[in-house]
Amino acid sequence: MNNRTVGAIDDTALEEQRRFASLVFDINEAYFSQTGRHRLALTHSYGCQQNVADGEKLNGQLAEMGYGFTDNADEADIIIYNTCAVREHAEDRVYGNLGALKHNKRRKPNMLIGVCGCMTQQEHVAEKIKKSYPYVDMVFGTYAIHKLPEMVYGTLLNRKRVFDLEERQNYITEGLPVRHDGTLKAWLPVMYGCNNFCTYCIVPYVRGRERSRSSETIIAEAKQLVESGFKEIMLLGQNVNSYGNTTPGELSFAELLKRINAIEGDFRIKFMTSHPKDATAELFNAIAQSEKVERHIHLPVQCGSNRILKLMNRGYTAEKYLETIELARQTIKDAAFTSDIIVGFPGETYEDFKETLALLDKVRYDALFTFIYSSRQGTRAAEMEDPVPYKDKTEWFAELLKVQSKIAVEQYQKKIGSVVRVLAEAKGKTEGSLSGKTEHGTTCEFPAHEQLLGSFVNVKVTDAQNWSLVGEIQQ
Repeated sequence: MNNRTVGAIDDTALEEQRRFASLVFDINEAYFSQTGRHRLALTHSYGCQQNVADGEKLNGQLAEMGYGFTDNADEADIIIYNTCAVREHAEDRVYGNLGALKHNKRRKPNMLIGVCGCMTQQEHVAEKIKKSYPYVDMVFGTYAIHKLPEMVYGTLLNRKRVFDLEERQNYITEGLPVRHDGTLKAWLPVMYGCNNFCTYCIVPYVRGRERSRSSETIIAEAKQLVESGFKEIMLLGQNVNSYGNTTPGELSFAELLKRINAIEGDFRIKFMTSHPKDATAELFNAIAQSEKVERHIHLPVQCGSNRILKLMNRGYTAEKYLETIELARQTIKDAAFTSDIIVGFPGETYEDFKETLALLDKVRYDALFTFIYSSRQGTRAAEMEDPVPYKDKTEWFAELLKVQSKIAVEQYQKKIGSVVRVLAEAKGKTEGSLSGKTEHGTTCEFPAHEQLLGSFVNVKVTDAQNWSLVGEIQQ
């Protein structure tokens, strides 16, 4: 076990940021007095749920600085892109959107543009932004979110560009204000970073080593969220199963689930992401014993070939993964499973790919998140030989989707006639209907009045479609 001390950014540093936030607030209030208009902020978070949670902290700080919010770039006085580095497509979108902002900056020279997150924690990306996008004012990495007020104040005051890519490996920032995107579902990070170093993944390099938050802090925040009316709490970590492992005396993730489950109130607990090599009987027993934890486990396998799994440094074999799935099925009644699959990893052959298809047939996933391998500079996989043409990979990918689509329909059809508990989240596609997720993570649509939005309802499943269930409310 890799034990080390994890510290928090000290109160003095946070108080200094609150002082900067107050100074920016005064500047924005003076602007409002002169123009009759509040300055507006636009933030956009790319990628994973952890990024979305970070974006809510950015928005919390911006609100404290006196900014209102807009989704229109032409209206914004400050725009911040919170970036993802997991796949090349996400990076290309950021560069494209940054390029478009050149015209906004020309029309509004005093607007501020910031780029932060996983992309910018990479030196070559920060250097590209510095040289190719000179109108970007602030570039900061995953460790500097708490310094946003200082960066905004400094840029407003002297118009100098700010770059903060310092690594603060052993620290967690607590106490930042959070502006939640909604009132129904909340993100709750339990840990940051990753120690696994899968050969295709850049995350350990841009988010650092694993740091677990205090269980007392997490439980207190969960209780506050429930008291505020949130109906779904998503616990976040790159590998939640290893929560507490690097903090002597801390709870296990299984025990943390049980403690949050014991909070009074009608709410649902979800978590993301669970690594197969660390998924244990203790975890599955905790889920089975906790009525508020959903019966859906996202367990990314990535590939069904042992040869490729070893090249990926995943830490398990296909056989071990299937044993884990079987243990979960035996422990948790009616458990549903989803997974991630990477197609076309360097050196993968069609024979390797067929082993993935065979694994799909054995597990019978409700849904898959599928990707064609994307090379990431700085990872070990980026240096591996990759002789398979991209055209072949796209054909394998299409074959994978076809196989999984058939399995998903068959899995959903098994639910016809059953009664599921659904959190009514939004209007459905059909007039007069609502939709939401079941306790198995499946979308379900049913006729209902809008007054039921935000409530849990029991729905009898009457039909199954390609990606969702259809049902009727049980009185």
